[in-house]
This record gives sequence, C-alpha cells and structure tokens, in this order.
Amino acid sequence: MAEFVFASKVTDIVDGQILAISIDETPIALARIDGHIVAFGDVCSHDDGTLAEGEIDGDCIVCPRHGARFNVFTGKATFPAAHPIPIYETKIVGENVEVKLAE
Repeated sequence: MAEFVFASKVTDIVDGQILAISIDETPIALARIDGHIVAFGDVCSHDDGTLAEGEIDGDCIVCPRHGARFNVFTGKATFPAAHPIPIYETKIVGENVEVKLAE
C-alpha cells in the first residue's frame, strides 16, 4: 500500500510556478493553482520531455517542446499527446507537502 511521503515545504511552491522533484526516482512536478497544490508526472507522454520547464495555463501544464497540454487535476492529454500523465494525491501536514505515489 502506497503511503504519503514528504515532497517539499509549502512555501517552496509558488503560485503559477512549477517545482520539479523526484520521489523514489519518480520525476514529479508540483504546482500551486488557485490555492490548490497539485502533483503530476514530470514526463510528457508525447516525447518524454520534462513538463516542469513548461508553463501553467489555467488548469493545464503546457509542454515546452511541442505544446501538448495536460490537465493537472485529471492528467487528460490534448494533441499531440495521446496518453494522460499520472496525477498524484497531495496533502498538507503542518508546513510540508506530502505526495502519495500510485499503488
């Protein structure tokens, strides 16, 4: 059973910016959108590039390489990507952000 693990301090995640981290060799991106901290896979399903270098546009991360968009709440992809990205559950514990990797 997957457990929540420390990902970052809450103060390290700035609204509208992306923080790239790694948990157990899994690349993860953290972002704060409208007060919600989200965690998603930091690998574009279209070309394996890092999404953390992209930009947040509304509720999507835009891949900097080919413009594929992924909803950071659902993982849903748009053209040219055909496959979603993983979304990870987050929770705030004191001043820390914790992430639960998929089981």
